[in-house]
Amino acid sequence: MADTRRRVKVYTLNEDRQWDDCGTGHVSAVYTERLKGLSLQVRAEQDGSLLLESRILSDTAYQKQQETLIVWSEGENTDLALSFQEKAGCDEIWEKICEVQGKDPSVDITQDIGDVDEEDDEIASGSFDNSNGSLQRQSTSPYVLPACELGELEEIADLFSSALTSLVRREQLARAIEESDYIPKLLTLFHTCEDLENTDGLHRLYEIMKSIFLLNKSSLFDVLLQEGNIMDVVGCLEHDPALMEPQKHREYLLREVSFKEVLPIQNPDLKRKIHQTFRLQYIQDVVLPTPSVFEENMLSTLSSLIFFNKAEIVHLVQSDENLLSLMFTQLREESTADERRRELAGFVRELCSLSQTLQPAARDDFFRRLSELGVLPAVEMLLASDDTQSHKLAIDVFAHVVEHSPSMVRDFAHHEMNESCTDGDDDLFLLNLVIEQMICDPDPELSCAMQLTGLLRVLLDPENMMPNKNEKTEFLGFFYRNCMHVLMAPLLANTADEKRPGKDDYQTAHLLSLILDLVTFSVEHHTYHVKNYILNKDLLRRVLVLLNSKHTFLSLAALRFMRRIISTKDEFYNRYIIKGDLFDPVVEALFRSAKRYNLLNSTILETFEYIRVEDIKSLIEYIVEKHYKRLQSIEYVKTFSRLKLRYDQQKNRENHKLTISDSSEQNHRFRRDARSMEEEEELWFEKDDDDALTFTSGDSFETQKINIDSILEGDKAEVTKKLGLNAEDKVVENVLKSNGIESEKTTSAPCEDDVTVKNGLVGLVDYSDDESEEEEDTSIVADVADANKTNPSITGESETLKDKVVANDAENKDTETQDLDMNDDKVANEVCSDEPARKKPRLLEVVTDD
Repeated sequence: MADTRRRVKVYTLNEDRQWDDCGTGHVSAVYTERLKGLSLQVRAEQDGSLLLESRILSDTAYQKQQETLIVWSEGENTDLALSFQEKAGCDEIWEKICEVQGKDPSVDITQDIGDVDEEDDEIASGSFDNSNGSLQRQSTSPYVLPACELGELEEIADLFSSALTSLVRREQLARAIEESDYIPKLLTLFHTCEDLENTDGLHRLYEIMKSIFLLNKSSLFDVLLQEGNIMDVVGCLEHDPALMEPQKHREYLLREVSFKEVLPIQNPDLKRKIHQTFRLQYIQDVVLPTPSVFEENMLSTLSSLIFFNKAEIVHLVQSDENLLSLMFTQLREESTADERRRELAGFVRELCSLSQTLQPAARDDFFRRLSELGVLPAVEMLLASDDTQSHKLAIDVFAHVVEHSPSMVRDFAHHEMNESCTDGDDDLFLLNLVIEQMICDPDPELSCAMQLTGLLRVLLDPENMMPNKNEKTEFLGFFYRNCMHVLMAPLLANTADEKRPGKDDYQTAHLLSLILDLVTFSVEHHTYHVKNYILNKDLLRRVLVLLNSKHTFLSLAALRFMRRIISTKDEFYNRYIIKGDLFDPVVEALFRSAKRYNLLNSTILETFEYIRVEDIKSLIEYIVEKHYKRLQSIEYVKTFSRLKLRYDQQKNRENHKLTISDSSEQNHRFRRDARSMEEEEELWFEKDDDDALTFTSGDSFETQKINIDSILEGDKAEVTKKLGLNAEDKVVENVLKSNGIESEKTTSAPCEDDVTVKNGLVGLVDYSDDESEEEEDTSIVADVADANKTNPSITGESETLKDKVVANDAENKDTETQDLDMNDDKVANEVCSDEPARKKPRLLEVVTDD
């Protein structure tokens, strides 16, 4: 495999000043006997043919560009370029070139003086002056520019055009033009050609002036943009030879464009910068032709000049405190005429637009200053007026503020809410005025409404809210309390009839789709607030009315809203859907949308498929039980048959759990003595436990109850994990506590072998081994006998207990003992899974009197 570091493309500059691709190959720097020196050779990667062979000469100016490009000229009309695939290969060849020429590889240009032959001729003729002035002339101005005469225009144009292909030549030509004061001479020649109506001369001057712009030198721009030269420069650029008739740029700039001072500007530098920036922008956007791919970077200085001029204008305006203060004072005065207010608002909009060029810190200071002067109250006043043009200007200013700092708008809204708490008038809130403009947009395409929808989404996005200022809670609370009803008014009004939308024209449908997009966004990001609003207003039912619209994009917006609600997997939403049978209009829309192959049909099917894949049990049960009779006829997809299968599996699992629960109740391990369980204790198990384990959050959830049967069966491990217990004694103690039986750790006598009595229940743990059941029973009776010796008061009871135990074991030797072993093994495996392996415990409960 060839070395990719040396892989290059070879380019040559054609007569039309365009770069032609001569092929792709691999470059090497080798000594060539034929050329008697180190040469650059490029062989094609396909067949190995020679694409380029160029000797590295000591006086050739090589230029390294963009880390992967080497450009140079051979002869007078041949310009070559190598474009490397990798930077490492470019650096390697560049070091070879610099080594031949004795240059430092860190430079980007190997030669500063290109015309060595002329210098040699001058030395040979004896005319070389070794004075400092001549040396300076030779180093900075190697070009000898032709005289500015009509007969020399063609030569001047060719000279300027040829210099653009090389960076070194451009630098040298720019120095020559600057030092010889060439531009004023060319402009004088322009007046002569124009007076003589010399069309060819005017075409040549157009080419010359365009080349001067493409030299991309700021020192030349200073001369071109002087007050006395700028209009003549624009005049030269009117005569494009590619056009049949000359343009009339000067007439537009001098007659149709007028500078109007909205406020008196006292600073002359500010006024001069404004004029200069406007003309520069006009030249770049209108006068100069669209640059080609290779000319894009040649006007970077012009773009930079415009950029820094704009930043300086904003700085000069901001530094004039009287100017800004007077502007906002007049803007907020109610007595200001609408025309005057439009002019002031236009000035503010231009300032905000120019501020895009500022650095982040300076831009923050600028908008902070505008906020202090009251830019948002001014926007509010403009929106409240009846002037349509003022509305557009206000929206543009509002957009600049929101895009820069949404928090500024939120702080203003919160401050506005606090001030209006006393009068209770919320219609004049800034956000309500913005929403009103969105709703009342006169444009049939709703261009303004779409812009405002994007701005509202930025304001409602929690991702850009500052947590340290508690913005999310305060602003969302304000919005849903004071603005949500204004936003939703068109939708609620248009869906009052549950059968069809009230108005179904395109503009209304487009507006409702924008509103639905905002609410859908809120469902995803505003869990609590939007949930309360949807449930209280029964909003989903109203939205699904739009499925009957003739506009498919509106029906899809309604489905997106429902789909987003379902994707939250919130049981509050699910119960709301089930209770209202809100899938009924969706099913109707599915059958109306024909069989297949349309967007509405596919969207509805995807919603059902999502419910199946995510296994949303409550919705699966509701859909199958309520709508499966109709949906089973749809056979071109397997979604509904799989939904039914998932429903059947779910029911089978529930029945299986119920069977296990009934079996556990019959085989429970606790044997209660009739004397220790009274009637009210039996009824206790049917009631809610005040001390039961509950989980609560901001929303209301059902209380979960724990009883003995659930713990002894499949719920043992889960309850144990929730309560933080992992040992056998804690399991037993917790079982008792969960059923209202408190543990009283009292002993009958200070003896180590005393049996702990817990409300009449004695718990003994015996680790079973291979001994017979008779030996186990004997050990149990022996333990009880030992306890009776210590406490004579229970001796008689123990005798009775012994008889009962022995009799009971004799009767159920083949059944109950086996059940106890199996159940206890299960408890030990589930609850004590983290403990070391040991013999499995068996819990025996012995009931005694108090």
